[in-house]
Amino acid sequence: MESMSERAERDEFRARLKREWALLWGERFDDRVKAEGISVRDYPLLLVDKGLVIFASRDAKSPSFSEVVSYWSGEGRVYSPDPDVGGWGRFIRSTLKRQAHSRAGSYVCERPSVKSEQQQLKKGGRGWLHK
Repeated sequence: MESMSERAERDEFRARLKREWALLWGERFDDRVKAEGISVRDYPLLLVDKGLVIFASRDAKSPSFSEVVSYWSGEGRVYSPDPDVGGWGRFIRSTLKRQAHSRAGSYVCERPSVKSEQQQLKKGGRGWLHK
């Protein structure tokens, strides 16, 4: 459970993000020739640099406020396994290979394999070329 101070700190940080977001969209430079909106300055909380195209008529992805919030809350980060325990190699050996092996062992072939002599030859045995 989070304490009241942590909640107040989180709410205050989110309010700062919202103010930065409003400034980003309010202070943008609209290039009417290229039909683009460009950021005027750096916004480190929003992960936006000066000169970044924040919206365009084509081929540009606008920044999303929910993506920024999820980045700062830690949902978008990837944590690696502890190197003292064995790191990525140990994780792969212990987790992934065990799962693959258990699936391979559970598969049972119901139908016996058919030999090539019993199958009808393609094109009467002349091969793939049209003669």
